[in-house]
Amino acid sequence: MTCETLDVRRLLCPMPVIRTQQAVKKLQVGDELEIICTDPGTMHDIPTWCRIYGHQVLIAEQREQLFFFRIKVVAEKKLQSSSETSKKEW
Repeated sequence: MTCETLDVRRLLCPMPVIRTQQAVKKLQVGDELEIICTDPGTMHDIPTWCRIYGHQVLIAEQREQLFFFRIKVVAEKKLQSSSETSKKEW
């Protein structure tokens, strides 16, 4: 297991989530990623992204003007594309 740090201070939505996604793609299942942000919207956005993609939020906290996250890479879940969704018969 490795633990990487991602500094996305001074970046605004959607960049913290995009950079998080790029960093997670380079990690293995079981690895952890620490994220440091200044955008208050990340308190909602990063946990939501983790829930959608199946990763675990270990820490989500605010310290003064900074927002800290520690996530664990749990899955390699992928969202269906709109073309795959439209193929389903209802």
